[in-house]
Amino acid sequence: MQIDKVTFNDISVFHTEEEFSIFHRLNFTQTVGGKEWLRRFFLEPHHDLKRIIGVQNIIKTFLSRIEEWPKEITNGTVIMMDKFLDYNLDPVPEHPTTLNSLLYKVLHPQDFSMARFSVKHFSDFFRGLNKILQLLSETELPANLSFYIERIRKILHEKPLKELAETNGSETFSQTQVLYYAYYLRRDYKTDILELIDVFSRLEAWYSMAMAVHTYNLKFPEFIISDDPYFQAEGLYHVMLQSPTAYDLVLQPDQNFLFLTGANMAGKSTLIKAVGSSVFLAHIGMGVPARHMKLSLFDGLLTNINVADNIAKGESYFFNEVQRIKNTIYKINDGKKWLVLIDELFKGTNVQDAMKCSLAVIKGLIKIHNSLFILSTHLYEIAEELKPFSNISFKYFETNVMDDQLDFTYQLREGISNDRIGYVILKREKVVEMLEKL
Repeated sequence: MQIDKVTFNDISVFHTEEEFSIFHRLNFTQTVGGKEWLRRFFLEPHHDLKRIIGVQNIIKTFLSRIEEWPKEITNGTVIMMDKFLDYNLDPVPEHPTTLNSLLYKVLHPQDFSMARFSVKHFSDFFRGLNKILQLLSETELPANLSFYIERIRKILHEKPLKELAETNGSETFSQTQVLYYAYYLRRDYKTDILELIDVFSRLEAWYSMAMAVHTYNLKFPEFIISDDPYFQAEGLYHVMLQSPTAYDLVLQPDQNFLFLTGANMAGKSTLIKAVGSSVFLAHIGMGVPARHMKLSLFDGLLTNINVADNIAKGESYFFNEVQRIKNTIYKINDGKKWLVLIDELFKGTNVQDAMKCSLAVIKGLIKIHNSLFILSTHLYEIAEELKPFSNISFKYFETNVMDDQLDFTYQLREGISNDRIGYVILKREKVVEMLEKL
């Protein structure tokens, strides 16, 4: 599925402040390598249903063993192993004995300490991998996962690595054993070990996805094979919210354009981002934040949410809005299935100009039937002119106002909102009172 950097940021898959990103919330990896593989999975949503189902099956496999993941392999373990393999170690005896091991320890104390400390980490790593093998030994594995498990099994069959994998966590190695393992790990198995680190990182990324599904009770979506775009969700919510309000929503070919209205803070942007992020998660093989979701495979996801001006280039906010819409029209005019999400179109110009521009854009976009659109706006006045178009559905978020107090129900209703609460908020926050006292 095509997705650009702007869209990644708009729906907060990634964020400049990482703790506010979906990636951060769903990241349960412990190692740097695992995190990087998880980031790679997030950066490459699939366009092939077979691959999506394959990832789902891998996650389901880990879910069935979610509490049994080995705890021996930490980020410190992997860092220490990598450091040891590149460390400028003085030559170790090929056939260590009690005598030459003692001499090495006396003559090369720093190198011996490095070897002893590192071998312990290698034993933790191999023992952890061995537990993963045992964990999945009687499970029918998806093909992709099976390949990596077999690579672990084959490499750990080598005698020195197998011995380390079968140690117990409290075992103390003799001087001779330390030099024996140090010699073979560096001379014969460096390439294999680096491969195992990469394999573990990939497995940990998949395990992290399973942990996210388990922790947040995400549900695997149902994909339908269709030439037409389709999205249907029951109990959809935004994965970043602690106490979300769930939505039910359907977008389909005969009503492929949602015209969404409501006051500021009523929930429009949250809904748009919830739809975008859930479709994204579905296309990387993850579970989604909904009781049930059914959708077609999309070729691309595009958003127009957080447009900004560019002072250095002399580009105004409105100019960049226009450029984003221009780029969107260019991309989606390819006969493929796109999900297009637009939040508050043409905020960078006056109301009359914004209404005229918005009508022009909407009347153009509704000609494209191979994609789904959600557009939120404050410009409820233009809805009357759009009512004759049968493929537009109108929904709004209600806001109740009583004695300058606002009640946001976050409930999605059929129809059009003409709520205006800006001045109410200004009064409630005592800005009007402050201004009157100037």
